[in-house]
Amino acid sequence: MPTPDFIRDLRASIGHQLLYLPGVSAVVFDDQGRVLLGRRADNGRWTIICGIPEPGEQPATAVVREVAEETAVHCVPERIVLVRTLAPVTYPNDDRCQFVDVCFRCRAVGGEARVNDDESLDVGWFPLDALPEMEDFSLSRIKQALEDGPTWFEPTVAE
Repeated sequence: MPTPDFIRDLRASIGHQLLYLPGVSAVVFDDQGRVLLGRRADNGRWTIICGIPEPGEQPATAVVREVAEETAVHCVPERIVLVRTLAPVTYPNDDRCQFVDVCFRCRAVGGEARVNDDESLDVGWFPLDALPEMEDFSLSRIKQALEDGPTWFEPTVAE
């Protein structure tokens, strides 16, 4: 994923220090109950669509923008699936980040799924019984999006 300009500006001042950043992810379903996935250009893995909000951008607006930018699909957020702080990541250039992911269940309302930027090698709709191999990040969010329960979050530990 290309690094947003605001992060490049921060990196010029702080170097490789850990950045704590917002992130958004989307579990997008079409009218046939299929889920939208992208195969990432950086690691070749299939995943739900993810991204970073711009400064001041609302998470729901960011997720709609990210889905459109990466897949050309237009979607409407229906609910928040989960909120979770992810483990820190160290990138090949030694930059370190830790994301707080806000995952949305979304409904596709237009557009044709296609590779729409340089972040993806492939994009497509998948029936739930024929998903490609994916990491738990995506699988757990798809499973949670299929349930009608409340937003998931890491429970607090009573002291």
